Amino acid sequence: MAKAATTAPKTGGIHAPVKPSAELSAIVGAGPMPRSEIVSKLWDYIKKNGLQDSKDKRQINADDKLEKIFGKKSVSMFEMNKHVSAHVTK
Repeated sequence: MAKAATTAPKTGGIHAPVKPSAELSAIVGAGPMPRSEIVSKLWDYIKKNGLQDSKDKRQINADDKLEKIFGKKSVSMFEMNKHVSAHVTK
């Protein structure tokens, strides 16, 4: 007999709600939300404001708001999650 698919919401790992810092909230909004949603909203912000480097799409050129998160003017998309982690609490 096949196991029935569960439709319970995912609540662990990247789906666990976290609270963004004040600096991060200025970009993604306030209130607890899954880390996956924070990353998605960050990418929306990056694309909307043309912050991906034109020559190397893996690089993100920070504006004033993102520089508060990253601590520097440019990060790779792979570094971004490390910097975001410092701005969320469980």
